[in-house]
Amino acid sequence: MSYTQSVVLGLVQGLTEFLPVSSSGHLILVPLVFGWPDQGLAFDAVTHLGTLAALLAYFRGELRALVAGTLSRRLALLIVVATIPAGLAGLLFGKWIETHVRSALVIAATTAGWGIVMWITDRRAAAAALGGGEPLERVTWGQGLAVGCAQALALIPGTSRSGITITTGLLGGLDRATAARYAFLLSIPITAAAGGLKTLQLLRQGLPPGEGGPLLVAVLVAFASGWFAVWFLVAYVRTRSLVPFVIYRLVLAGVILAVAGPSLFR
Repeated sequence: MSYTQSVVLGLVQGLTEFLPVSSSGHLILVPLVFGWPDQGLAFDAVTHLGTLAALLAYFRGELRALVAGTLSRRLALLIVVATIPAGLAGLLFGKWIETHVRSALVIAATTAGWGIVMWITDRRAAAAALGGGEPLERVTWGQGLAVGCAQALALIPGTSRSGITITTGLLGGLDRATAARYAFLLSIPITAAAGGLKTLQLLRQGLPPGEGGPLLVAVLVAFASGWFAVWFLVAYVRTRSLVPFVIYRLVLAGVILAVAGPSLFR
């Protein structure tokens, strides 16, 4: 991997991991456009660590409050329990999905399909609740567990973890900002687990020769761009709708089909 590839792919991974636009859609498209080989396990491992660090850095205040008990223990327990569906789904179906479902046609279909669902849901989004207190404290068990079950669907390429979890939060009656914040907090354990697993696999296989420098650049770029994406989205949805992301997803699905389509239908 060259330094140019590491910067571009790290930037794409960091931004699209947290914006509701499908990271897998971009990571299949970028190598096709530039004629690059698949980025491989080493890239997946280090960028997961970079995006995890971005989440921990952005939500450091909330995480400290959960540990100290300033935020309710109920919220901490809810996050732990709501992580279980995605964890089980990953263990049971993760390898099969990576082997059999990671195609451009599937990614284009899910990117567009879930984008339309996001648009329908966003039109009915609840207004931000008035009154004092931390809005995360008002996430109910039903709302939180529904978002946790939806997180399991993010295993399907093109779905977008942030997209499906925020959409489910809106369906459950959360306002946009609370849905986004809860979705990102919920993604911390599963991102840590996925990054840890991939890192263990990488340690067993060994780092490819000459890849250390580019991979370090990739993880730093993924961290910086991931932190920016979380900050931007949480601030954006406080006052604006998700419609621009819906339009982007539909355009992206069309571009994927245009670029990868000829090879699909030969």
